[in-house]
Formats: sequence, structure tokens, C-alpha cells
Amino acid sequence: MHGGGSKMLGVVNFITFLASIPVLGGGIWLASRANSTDCIRFLQWPIIIIGLAVMVVSLMGFAGACYRQTWLLRIYLFAMFFIVVALLFFIVFAFAVTDRGEGQVVMNRRFLEYQLSDYNGWLRNRVADPEYWATISACLRDGRACASMRRPARDPNTGMLVTEPPVMFYGRNLSPIQSGCCKPPTSCAFTYNNETYWSANPGVPTVVTDPDCSKWSNDQQTLCFQCDSCKAGVLAGIKKSWRKVAIINIVVLIILIIVYVAGCAAFRNAKRDDNDESYGMARMTKSRPSRFQF
Repeated sequence: MHGGGSKMLGVVNFITFLASIPVLGGGIWLASRANSTDCIRFLQWPIIIIGLAVMVVSLMGFAGACYRQTWLLRIYLFAMFFIVVALLFFIVFAFAVTDRGEGQVVMNRRFLEYQLSDYNGWLRNRVADPEYWATISACLRDGRACASMRRPARDPNTGMLVTEPPVMFYGRNLSPIQSGCCKPPTSCAFTYNNETYWSANPGVPTVVTDPDCSKWSNDQQTLCFQCDSCKAGVLAGIKKSWRKVAIINIVVLIILIIVYVAGCAAFRNAKRDDNDESYGMARMTKSRPSRFQF
């Protein structure tokens, strides 16, 4: 293989190796959230596998370019094609399963509230499955998902730390899981005592209109972890996480496609250079025959 073609292929594979880093990083980020925030442990593995595959294949192509091993480069181009297809499939899948569901604005509240009825499709059914939800809710409890809700305020008169007043709490920007799992829905019209302790108002018939009102408990190990609003909050958190990773993967996919096309062109040019070089040497040998032929 000609030296210029080898250098070009080496640069292409180095760029491919760099492109694998954000893909792998996105998968690791999803894995960290799966253990502490979203508690969904099957989403990160396709991204991690794709990132590792890109990294290994790029190193294979780099070795093939440096050592001029044509068979390695053929495997590199063949494998990279399927990796690009797999990454494209994941991006389409991520946007398809998170196409519906938005937080609802509530009057006099800065945070949004979430309802399971706003979501549909495969991901909703997966999260709402009783057996799988038992695992997710246990993860939320063990991960102390609502521990960060507590935010004491300082009393301006005494200077002592006291429970955050309702006005300050209603002005907070809660995460989807905090809004759906750590407090009752606003429609329940419960009385605020602190961030995770609310008193039911007997004069408001909310149980019929919102079943989550009867599922709320001031037990810190229960709260609203069995509420549909909590499931919706988990789905909203997944949607945000997936969309962030999918946007990064779109950029990486564009880079991989450009690099793949450049790699194919460089590989074709390198083969052409090899053929021209062999043809030139053959003509030179024929026009100036040596006395000794080896």
C-alpha cells in the first residue's frame, strides 16, 4: 500500500477513535444515572457496546493502515458500516420511544407535574410493568431519591434553620422524579408541612379524581413511589437523558459517516496506487531487462 494512502487511512482511523469517546462517555453517563437517578439499567448497554465497538474497530483499522494489512482494512470498513447502521437505529429508537410526554404547568408552581396518561408505547409499558416497577421503586428508595428535597431555610428573626416555607418550596425547580415521587400531586390539595410531609384536607374530595392521592404516604420509605405520577416522573427523566445522549450520538454519527466515506476513498486510492506502482515496475523490468532475474 502506498505511503500517502496509509497516512490518510491512519488519520481517518484516529478520528474514528476520538469519535468513540463521546459515545462511550454517553453510555457511562447513562449507567451512572441508572444507579443513582433514573434506575433504568438496560438503556446504557447498547451505547456502551457501540462505543467499545467503534474504539476496537478504529484501532484495527489504524493497525491495518500502519502495517499495510489490507485484510484488516477490509474488516474495518465492513464492521464500521454495521456500527453506523446500529448507531442510526439507536438514535431513531431513542426518539421514537420518547416522542410523547411533557410536564404539565400548574398555577402558582414553578415545577412541572407529570401524568402517566401523557405517555404511551413500549417504554411506558416497560416502566409500568408491576414486576419491573418494583425493582425501579426499590432503587429509588435505596438511592434516597428524595433526600435532596430537604432544604432548610434560615428564619430572618431568630437566625435559626427552620423548615422551608411553602412559598419557597412552590418556587423551586424540582426534577421530574422529585415532582412525581417525593410529593403528592397538586390536585390532591394536601397541606404542606415540609417537603416530604403533607396533610390530607378532608374537605376536598380528591381521591375520586386522582387515585394517586390515596397512594401517598408520609412514611419516608413509601411517599409516592407507588403513584402513577412517580412512574411518569421516571419516564420524563429517561426522556431527558436519552435525548441528551441521542443529540451527542447524532453529531458522532455525522462524523462517522464522513470518516467512513473518506476511509473508503482512501482505501480505494491506496489500492489504485499499489496497482499503478506494480504496473510501473513491470514496465521498467520489461524495457530494461536485467541480466539476472530473481
